[in-house]
Amino acid sequence: MASVADMGEGATVRGSDRRRAVIRGWLIAVAALILAMVVVGGATRLTHSGLSITEWQPVHGVIPPLSDTAWQEEFAKYQETPEFRVLNPDMTLAGFKGIFWWEWVHRMLGRVIGVVVLVPLVVLWARGWIGRALAPRLVAIFLLGALQGAVGWWMVASGLTERTDVSQYRLAVHLTLACVILAYVVWVAESLAPRRSEPTAPGLRVGAAAIIGLTLVQIFLGGLVAGLDAGMTFNTWPLMDGTLAPSGLFAQSPAWLNVFENVAAVQFDHRLGAYVLFAAAIAHAFQARGSTAARGANALVALVTVQAAVGIATLVTVVPLGLALLHQLGAVVVLWTAVAHLRAMSPPQSSSKAVLARG
Repeated sequence: MASVADMGEGATVRGSDRRRAVIRGWLIAVAALILAMVVVGGATRLTHSGLSITEWQPVHGVIPPLSDTAWQEEFAKYQETPEFRVLNPDMTLAGFKGIFWWEWVHRMLGRVIGVVVLVPLVVLWARGWIGRALAPRLVAIFLLGALQGAVGWWMVASGLTERTDVSQYRLAVHLTLACVILAYVVWVAESLAPRRSEPTAPGLRVGAAAIIGLTLVQIFLGGLVAGLDAGMTFNTWPLMDGTLAPSGLFAQSPAWLNVFENVAAVQFDHRLGAYVLFAAAIAHAFQARGSTAARGANALVALVTVQAAVGIATLVTVVPLGLALLHQLGAVVVLWTAVAHLRAMSPPQSSSKAVLARG
């Protein structure tokens, strides 16, 4: 017959498991919102909507234009931008509304994410559910989100004075930072997942970490492609302009500038990054065969293969909106899966009390 102490300990364990599940579910929801944010951000870029709102108003900007006068005021502000004067001088108010709503939804989703992070964080902390090890990680998520909002405005500001679009450098940084935040949220969430500690060879963890790094690099390169509209050119595969490596890859000087500003080089680098990531995923799966990590490694190979196929289809069909967004979604899914895969092979939390404040 179980003793009172055993029953008390069992209740404590069950309570701890419940709190872990609640916090993990909250973080998974945050990660899902970030994923949606990345996709909506892609739509904003592809529909050339990002410069339709010319001011950063974190509070007042929650309310969209609700009258004809308010719409005319917003449209007048957009008409002062180089994008309107050079590219869209014939745009009507109806056309402006079409691009405005994409950007408004993008910014509104960012605000929603901030609330979904901050409010539960304050409540759970007040209830004593967050321990000393978990607290700084959760605060870091909120601070990273605030930084991302500032980087987003820094990006938009680059297209409001002289350029007719945003800087591809800033766009790539904005996209990559969003994905870094997503990866961190997934990592923290998966550290709370119930699992057994299963020994995994350090080499396997290195391989999994390398896939995460390569995926982030590939996402950064994809941001450069989007920023330069590089997907609108060289719309054949596997050849570019009839060859594997087209001429003009080093047309600019200094040579490093081609990586960021030469359309041919930017697309070529993105293709090359895809090949390297694909090879790395296959090598990791081969390395993991017969181990407890094999299922996760094989899932990564499958996802990277599908992502490559969608990328090729997006390119050869000259970047239709639906396929392009599916390709951006696929990149985030690959990253999410890679982070969860690595976390599953990593040692569990050493102290439950350090993660959850009350037993």
